[in-house]
Amino acid sequence: MESITLGRAGPRVSRVGLGLMGMSGVYGPADDAESVSTIHAALDAGVTLLDTGDFYGMGHNELLLRDALKSRDRGSVFIGVKFGVQRDPRGALIGRDSSPNAVKNSLAYTLTRLGTDYVDLYQPARIDPAVPIEETVGAIAEMIKAGYVRYLGLSEMGAATIRRAHAVHPVTALQIEYSLMSRGIEAEVLPCVRELGIGVTAYGVLSRGLLSAASAREIGPADPRSRFPRFQGENLRRNLDLLSTLKSIAAGHGVTTAQLAIAWALSRGPDIVPLIGTKRRDRLAEALGALAVQLSPDELAAIEAAVPPGQVAGDRYDPASMAALDSEKPSV
Repeated sequence: MESITLGRAGPRVSRVGLGLMGMSGVYGPADDAESVSTIHAALDAGVTLLDTGDFYGMGHNELLLRDALKSRDRGSVFIGVKFGVQRDPRGALIGRDSSPNAVKNSLAYTLTRLGTDYVDLYQPARIDPAVPIEETVGAIAEMIKAGYVRYLGLSEMGAATIRRAHAVHPVTALQIEYSLMSRGIEAEVLPCVRELGIGVTAYGVLSRGLLSAASAREIGPADPRSRFPRFQGENLRRNLDLLSTLKSIAAGHGVTTAQLAIAWALSRGPDIVPLIGTKRRDRLAEALGALAVQLSPDELAAIEAAVPPGQVAGDRYDPASMAALDSEKPSV
């Protein structure tokens, strides 16, 4: 497994990371034993970056990761944790809190659930409109100074917010959705983080399965993804139609469309670390196969022409969720 430096002056991490969200029922039921085996398989393959959130399954995801790491060397893994999203007992999203006290309180519970003395990367999952980003970052900086956190991260933040945060304490990484079907960061966010020397951990590289033909066609009315506009009605049909050319290119390489999509994400630069989001070992093995795919400039151009950003039907979230994304708001 190749390793890269996360950010201009950050730590060394694996070329791809493992996203654990799906292991806590976000996209339907998950089997804990298979999830733990998937984490072990990733570690055995050389994956060191593990991405979780304290609100994934209301702490379940962190407890699962703790169990998976009991037989492993803590120093050999890089754990990124998102915080700040609030849920009620049913799991419904009810708000965000990234105030200084909430930062420290959330971190204390995370450390206990993970069974560790420190978190490698700590990042607010979304901007809290009631709290200036400077206050949130300042609290994380205090935790870094105290040794409870190693590096500061952000998630789904726009360029202006990133600059404000970076002025308080160096930001090591930005987590944000980036795929063939979600290229909005290329206008302002990506140039900003590259100027500041901030790495990118890219989630949604398969657009929640849309870029994997088999997975996309498994979507049924009970699937949680059906609430996303891109998976609804005519939007889904149009988006699946975009895959036909990708299938031809993939077939020429003897790979799947999912592997091709991940290989495209890897081609965007050494500062982009795709997060493989899966809860199954077979899907992990397929995704890791993308590391061996080499794409020529002509092939990359053909891939991008096959999925033009303007032809993707539907937003990535519902209107209320889109409105909460600082990353989707252009700088003024």
